[in-house]
Amino acid sequence: MRIALHTKVRAGRTAEYDAAHREVPAELTDAIRAAGATSWTIWRSGTDLFHLIDCADYPRMLAELEKLPVNVAWQARMADLLDVVHDYSAGGTEAGLPVVWELP
Repeated sequence: MRIALHTKVRAGRTAEYDAAHREVPAELTDAIRAAGATSWTIWRSGTDLFHLIDCADYPRMLAELEKLPVNVAWQARMADLLDVVHDYSAGGTEAGLPVVWELP
């Protein structure tokens, strides 16, 4: 399953956001993989962030990560840096960006 997301960094906080992602805790990356993600890439254009996640089951991945202490701490850190955060409340693929076109 492939999910694309859009989040947004607060104005003036992009350097902090980039720095935080150079130091993602190994415990968190291990948990993300254990929850079924095989790939997660983030691109930034100004303050806009675009995520592409490949995972076995996105709703299950969110459910497994949502209450995990290392993820709760990370999400709190990100909430301080972001205007638009990764939405755990949707709990499924409806939280992702809609596919408009794919190369046939």
